[in-house]
Amino acid sequence: MTILEAKEVIKNTVRIYLETDELGDFLIPYMKQRPIFMIGAPGIGKTAIMEQIASEMDIGLVSYSMTHHTRQSAIGLPFITTEVYNGQEMRVSRYTMSEIIASVYDVIERTGKQNGILFLDEINCVSETLSPAILQFLQYKTFGNVSLPQGWIIVSAGNPPEYNKSVKDFDIATRDRLKYIYVEENFEAWRKYAYDRSVHGAIMAFLEVNKSWFYVIRTTVDGQVFATARGWEDLSYALKLYEKKEIPVGTNLILQYITDPDIARKFMAFYALFKKYQEDYRIEDILMGKFDETLSQKAAAAAFDERIALIEMIEEALRAAFQTALETQALLEETAGQLRLVKKAVQEKKITGIQMKEMLSQCVQEREEHIKLKQKANSLSAEDRRREKQVCRLLSDYHALVKDAVDGKKEFDRLKKDFNARAKKQAQAMNDTGTKLENTFAFLEKAFGTGQELTYFLTILTSGSASSQFIARHGSEAYYRFNKTLLVYDVHEQLKETIKAELSL
Repeated sequence: MTILEAKEVIKNTVRIYLETDELGDFLIPYMKQRPIFMIGAPGIGKTAIMEQIASEMDIGLVSYSMTHHTRQSAIGLPFITTEVYNGQEMRVSRYTMSEIIASVYDVIERTGKQNGILFLDEINCVSETLSPAILQFLQYKTFGNVSLPQGWIIVSAGNPPEYNKSVKDFDIATRDRLKYIYVEENFEAWRKYAYDRSVHGAIMAFLEVNKSWFYVIRTTVDGQVFATARGWEDLSYALKLYEKKEIPVGTNLILQYITDPDIARKFMAFYALFKKYQEDYRIEDILMGKFDETLSQKAAAAAFDERIALIEMIEEALRAAFQTALETQALLEETAGQLRLVKKAVQEKKITGIQMKEMLSQCVQEREEHIKLKQKANSLSAEDRRREKQVCRLLSDYHALVKDAVDGKKEFDRLKKDFNARAKKQAQAMNDTGTKLENTFAFLEKAFGTGQELTYFLTILTSGSASSQFIARHGSEAYYRFNKTLLVYDVHEQLKETIKAELSL
């Protein structure tokens, strides 16, 4: 299965394992909740999906790479204690709490989250001394004398033997207690993840034309060389910062992430062309509707890889606009909810300006504490963390804007005026971004008609979270015209009414 299919399998497993009856007992007894064992090549995103699952399901997450552990850190350290058996004192060996189990209890204590995932990576590559303890844990959910808290699901992962010489096979008794998931590398499944992570357009265009180079591990006379999903994503971060700092990009940089020299050299050549295409096609002019006949004819006459690169460049620019618009929209919606509480207090309790400042300060403190708790549980995505911090910053700005006046209503009216101005500016930004999308469709239709290029662009818009959310919220006549079956008009109208209500003060 693909990594996205594996993600859904794990989420569904967590759901059924946490299902309880009217007395609060698990419908699947805890000892019958088989740990998941996910097998897949290195760098295909096994760890990444665990973070996504914890964030989306709002549960705790504790992750460990088992190759870094010794028997003592996993089981605990031995010590001698005294017990009385049949009236006779006996010296008995016990163990301190396992570092791994202790980490789970730490998350529970700090966050209050009783449910979560314990993710143990590279579990089939542990040392000979640790291996028996791992087998016991997978079978009985116990390290040393301490069991994993109920409500915490074990998800483990490992590499197939062809990718790691240290891989050990589990015995039948252990295998019969696990849920096996075999994950295969798949560019089509990774594409959606990549768009959501804003992977560099040059990488996306290169892999779209050369899908077989997405994931490669081969043995040469100099050892193993590879290109992996993790490598492409990490290279994307580096490329963007190199470009921002105007540092020249060379093959040596590519080889630091994509160690297969053939693929690295081919990507470097493509990247150079990609940068040239950016200059030739003036993407911002296309988005603003300022393209001419010459530009559309140039695109129509271009080779296939150049056309794909052009669409990826346009998508990359649009994606940034979509994300900014949606991010600001979410910020205003979250802030509006907090300000409505202040408005209610002004109307009902006649609070003063200084009381309003205290109320806003408390709102900020509560949200900051919420951020800390979610971070401690490893269940806060990067996007959610950014939004929460932005809300805290805006509420802090409003806190500074309020004066210590007696008339609380007058002070709130000042906040409302500022907020409404931001909302108006945001509405205009949404409209401007929508216009850029319509201009893009106009250019692509003029250059390529309704051919495969337009189909490819529609596929990108549908698979990307930012683009699909933007179209659902704002609408797009051209998108509906070319792809009527993928979005429902009623959903768009309903969302518009919801957004209008959320921003109303």
